[in-house]
Amino acid sequence: MQFSEQWLRTFVDPQLDSDALGHLLTMAGLEVEEADPAAPAFSGVVVAQIVEAEKHPNADKLKLCKVDAGRGELLQIVCGAPNAAVGMKVPCATVGAVLPGDFSIKAAKLRGVESFGMLCSARELGLSEDHGGLYALPEDAPIGTDIRLYLGLDDTLFTIKLTPNRADCLSLEGVAREVAAVTGAAFRPTEVSPVAPTIDARRAIVLDAPQACPRYCGRILRGVDAKAPTPDWMVRRLARSGIRSISALVDVTNYVMLELGQPLHAFDNTRLQGAIHVRFPRAGEQVLLLNEQTVAPAPDTLLIADEQRALALAGIMGGEESGVTLETTEVFLESAFFAPEAIAGRARSYGFSSDASHRFERGVDFDLANRALERATRLILDICGGAAGPIEEAVAPEALPSRAPVLLRTARARRVLGITLDDAAIQSLLERVHLKVERDGEDFRVTPPSWRFDIEIEVDLVEELARLYGYDNIPAVAPQGSLMMTPSSEHRRPVWDVRHLLAGRGYQEVVNFAFVEEAWERDFCANEDPIRLANPIASQLSVMRSSLIAGLVGNLATNRKRQIDRVRVFEVARVFQRKADGEPVAGFHQSMRVAGLAAGTALPEQWGERGRAVDFFDVKADVEALFAPRQLTFETLSHPALHPGRAANVLLDGHAVGFVGELHPVWVQRYDLGSAPVVFEVELDAALQSRMPAYREISRMPAVFRDLALVVGLDVTVARVIETLRAVAPEVVKDIALFDVYHGKGIDPDKKSLAFRVLMQDTQRTLEDVEVDAAVAVLVQQAETALGARLRGAGD
Repeated sequence: MQFSEQWLRTFVDPQLDSDALGHLLTMAGLEVEEADPAAPAFSGVVVAQIVEAEKHPNADKLKLCKVDAGRGELLQIVCGAPNAAVGMKVPCATVGAVLPGDFSIKAAKLRGVESFGMLCSARELGLSEDHGGLYALPEDAPIGTDIRLYLGLDDTLFTIKLTPNRADCLSLEGVAREVAAVTGAAFRPTEVSPVAPTIDARRAIVLDAPQACPRYCGRILRGVDAKAPTPDWMVRRLARSGIRSISALVDVTNYVMLELGQPLHAFDNTRLQGAIHVRFPRAGEQVLLLNEQTVAPAPDTLLIADEQRALALAGIMGGEESGVTLETTEVFLESAFFAPEAIAGRARSYGFSSDASHRFERGVDFDLANRALERATRLILDICGGAAGPIEEAVAPEALPSRAPVLLRTARARRVLGITLDDAAIQSLLERVHLKVERDGEDFRVTPPSWRFDIEIEVDLVEELARLYGYDNIPAVAPQGSLMMTPSSEHRRPVWDVRHLLAGRGYQEVVNFAFVEEAWERDFCANEDPIRLANPIASQLSVMRSSLIAGLVGNLATNRKRQIDRVRVFEVARVFQRKADGEPVAGFHQSMRVAGLAAGTALPEQWGERGRAVDFFDVKADVEALFAPRQLTFETLSHPALHPGRAANVLLDGHAVGFVGELHPVWVQRYDLGSAPVVFEVELDAALQSRMPAYREISRMPAVFRDLALVVGLDVTVARVIETLRAVAPEVVKDIALFDVYHGKGIDPDKKSLAFRVLMQDTQRTLEDVEVDAAVAVLVQQAETALGARLRGAGD
């Protein structure tokens, strides 16, 4: 809502400058979005009257004017405006004046004739874009008066952003009430006296939908002059509120709406037939609106109608066929209360909005209709003349909103606010905003006025106290408490270590939604019964994820569409799974996991390394680094998201903690990923566990290496072989590592050769050949016995 500061100060005038007033409004809950000057800065411009206007002797389009600027002598000014005429009062920039844009006025010669000033258009003063001629001032404008003072240009236009619950501040009176309550300045509401009827002209009113419109007032005015000019002060206030002047009758309804907050509508009474009905539409009805849009009202759209046809959309917009024009002499003036739920959203459903619907759908004072009608009547009679008939009012008291008392526990209010307010102060603050306060033992029962739709429960009153006391006056008390260092376990590392490790290996962290597409759960988790959301933020994000892989694949797909081939991302987040039927407590598991995805080349493009696509073993190494120095083992895995034969379970101390593998070709093709990425997902708790450091002496003795080539069956895994050998390895065996795999000539088709390097060392002495050979023999015998292996000979 936009309004003029000068207009506001006619209701309440606190001893504050514009900046302080704007801050006060914001802190009172009426946030000031903009505070702009009504006119740009200029000086030296006064009201002047053209006394003479003759043709310039040396120019056809210029006039030589004699101007009375209130200085005791006439000024000679050359003017090119086509509307310059004798007797006209206009703004005159005298010599020394400075116009917008730092344009200084000096004495000059125009076509050989001296000119001592400049007669101004509205555009030259920065008041509008109109530059078709001089800015014509009213005939009663006092000559010599500073134009800024006369037009009230030293004004600030405030634009406030109201929350939907404060519809009572969609008027100057409403804003002024708040300013008066916060500052304690005197509040001067608009004085409205009943207009005594001078004619007996009536029109019956019928409430066919009393729940939607429980109050409707109207009166007839005859003999009005619709062509009468709107007073300059009204035009100015409307313009500074962002409303264009149309005609006196329309301007009055807009003015009262801004002043009091009550939307009004003026019908041409001669176009109405019979009683006024407030009802819902009949089948096939249409209304031609003032915006020239023809609408077929929905069944829940309230209408204003006469006995023959629909006239307007109630509380939204009037109809073109019954609206007033400059030829109107007889007016039916409407003022009503429409229930917010009967208006909310209706205008938007037809593709437009209006000032009236903006107010009615938020809530208008249900006791204001009669007062606003009297105010509008007085203004129309003063401006347009005419005679008024009596007010006809139809009301359904049982359908009007109720204002139930709200219990305020003073002790709770003090506890919530954290400030000391005695009961007298609480009562005084609440009464400032016209709340009816009554004692109820140690507490208060507070009844809101008819214009406050936002006070329904106790916390609303606590908010009022905070707002009126002043948010700036509430001390910011820092929390106090005893602090102590929490123990840091050496058996567990912080999650940031995991993030830093993965970032150091070239991964970038992402944060994805915890809710995903149902198809993702089905494709990547084989989950046919995912956890569904009761109220998803979007139709495609309807279930909770049970794995992080789908989100990472979605990140990859997005990058592929932007021609980014090399992608390495990870996420540390929670997944959601139903508890099994046999678990003691029903519900959901919400475990934390860390997952990663690598796609594209193994290394960034460079001159020293030929481009190679990332593979299973690259990501397997990343997973091993994540758990180092603890040793992982891997076993084959069948997973719905992963390529058969290129996927493995990740085992830590024999327990499965996650998986790693290449994405299944079906999903690579379905999600248009190009090449297959490699993914992993492991339990975060397992990754955070750390082994306690243990001292071990570093041997200074030489190490002994022996190579063992064992021929085993194709189904025997390397991990199984190493595990078998380590189980019987003597103490001097420090490491067993695979360095070659061979399958081909010299080896049976159902066999393969695995070559291991065995490192042996003692901390106290150099090993002898007998000890080394004995250790090797133990390893070979175990492999033959447990795995059916044989030592590969020279002929193999």
